[in-house]
Amino acid sequence: MAKWAWMIATSALLVAGCGDRDAPEAVVATLPAGERLVLKPTDIADIKAVGGEITTRDTAEGRARIAGTLTRLSVREGDMVRKGQLIGTIVDTRLGYETNASDALVAAAQADAVRARADLARTQDLYDHQVYARARLDQALAAARGADAQFAAARAQRGARASVAGQGAILAPAAGRVLRADIPAGSVVTPGMAVATIASGPPVLRIELPESLAGQVRVGTEVEVARDELPDGTRAGRVSQVYPAISHGRLRVDATVPGLSADLVGRRIGATIAVGRRSALVVPRRFVVTRYGIDHVEVLVAGRGTRAVPVQIAPTADPATLEILSGVNAGDILFRASGK
Repeated sequence: MAKWAWMIATSALLVAGCGDRDAPEAVVATLPAGERLVLKPTDIADIKAVGGEITTRDTAEGRARIAGTLTRLSVREGDMVRKGQLIGTIVDTRLGYETNASDALVAAAQADAVRARADLARTQDLYDHQVYARARLDQALAAARGADAQFAAARAQRGARASVAGQGAILAPAAGRVLRADIPAGSVVTPGMAVATIASGPPVLRIELPESLAGQVRVGTEVEVARDELPDGTRAGRVSQVYPAISHGRLRVDATVPGLSADLVGRRIGATIAVGRRSALVVPRRFVVTRYGIDHVEVLVAGRGTRAVPVQIAPTADPATLEILSGVNAGDILFRASGK
């Protein structure tokens, strides 16, 4: 009897074990219709949040070429100018005195030249009548040529003085918008002083990155401006220039982004930039549900149906997908019921 009782008990345990193995299938069969997704590592772009500054590709400066007094500045911040436009005038009163002195020297040299040519004519006539010797004629000829040379030098010096005075005109070096023109009329300026700063060229987004990313950012790298920074939603662009110099441990790049305006040069806006590739768990946005401010996913558990697992997520370059940072692992099966 003891032997038969032991056999009956063993058979009951085996039957119970078989029933447990069939339980997950029974539970899974009772799940509503929906989607399943097996989590697998995916190669995606590594996105970094950065700050950028709206600027223009080139910046030109209207500088003083001579020393003097700025008598007129015809532009203000925000004005649009064309290349070669007169934007200011510098006057040096000393140049006026020097120009008057040059005029007097020219007049004196011209009088000497006229007198020397008259002497040469008389000497030539007397030489032809055999009154003067050849040496006297050569002496008069040399004097006339010297006087002509002095006259030409005086005129050249007067022209140089006049050209220096003409350099008091400040011309716009390029077409664009005036960013700075803060030197008032009446100020004394020196050669090389910047009177006006002009932003020229198309607007760009200038970004500074750590030098450790120097080998991961190149021309064509994707850049995206934050949704609330520009009108009409998110704007995607690309890096158009990588500067070859590292300054204070920072790498500087320029990105071309549609919708940028040069009206507010110097404004800082948020952006993201792709700095390489990495492996991540990426799921469609529809698999993530937010309850009471916490993000959850439904994970299929063998023998127990599904359970809600809180996860930490991050956006990706594709707005239709999300990256799961923690909460689930590769190989887990996500479930989403139809109609949710």
